[in-house]
Amino acid sequence: MRRIILSTESGADLPGDLAEKYDVQVVPMHIIMEGKDYLDGYLPVQDIYDYYERTKKIPSTTSTNAYEYQEFFATTRENFPDCIIIHIGYTSKASSSFQNAVIAAEEFEDIFLIDALNVTGGLAAIVLYAAELLEKQPGIEPEHLVEKIEAIVPKSRLAFIPGSLEFLKAGGRVSNMASMIGALLKIKPCIELRDGKLMSTKKYRGKMSGATEKLFSDYLNEFNIDREQLYFIYSIGLDERIKRRMDEIAKESGFQNIIWIQAGGMISTHSGAGGFGVAGLEQ
Repeated sequence: MRRIILSTESGADLPGDLAEKYDVQVVPMHIIMEGKDYLDGYLPVQDIYDYYERTKKIPSTTSTNAYEYQEFFATTRENFPDCIIIHIGYTSKASSSFQNAVIAAEEFEDIFLIDALNVTGGLAAIVLYAAELLEKQPGIEPEHLVEKIEAIVPKSRLAFIPGSLEFLKAGGRVSNMASMIGALLKIKPCIELRDGKLMSTKKYRGKMSGATEKLFSDYLNEFNIDREQLYFIYSIGLDERIKRRMDEIAKESGFQNIIWIQAGGMISTHSGAGGFGVAGLEQ
């Protein structure tokens, strides 16, 4: 029986211990800072924020290219001889990474590619669903596993509040006026993944502590999330008191397992310090 190996990008922010537990292979995306190309996952996130504090500039990000994918798939096959690879990729609506994986996969046999149409915790939720299913059913046919993963893709729901409007402004993601008004009124935008695209949907006014609770309440009202598993995403700088409070609320809401995911460099360059998000799978 040939072994199935799962893979994804660093933009999934998959916790290292879980990647190791399930042998999920992770290919790094890129962060460009001060003219240097850093592999996501190898550059401390704090360095990104320190760079911004010094320069008021944020790094840029780039996708994994086709050559890197070829090397990645080849290395995976060397480490797991004769394996079947199922790659669950970062949304194609926000990066060329998935298309580059498609190009690279033409050089190989028995590689299945799935566009997760999601990022960070929303992508991690899909990858871990696949990993747990594979653990429970090690003899599952790869085509059947792919069908199950593809069926869960539209059920993965992600919403988050960026940590800094100023950070978004520096990256050209909101206008100067919108940022100024938002800061004055303490307005925090909610960003959701809709059909694979990042979209601003709601706005919350006030402190981050109140905004996170309101976000979670709206999230649960809109989506019938499976209470077995929930993912909270945070970027460096989120108040520990907020994390403890969100744990309490999630448990009160009936969630059995709660995993906190730290946003890596790829996501942090777009959200700023102190951001918060939630992801889960609809029933």
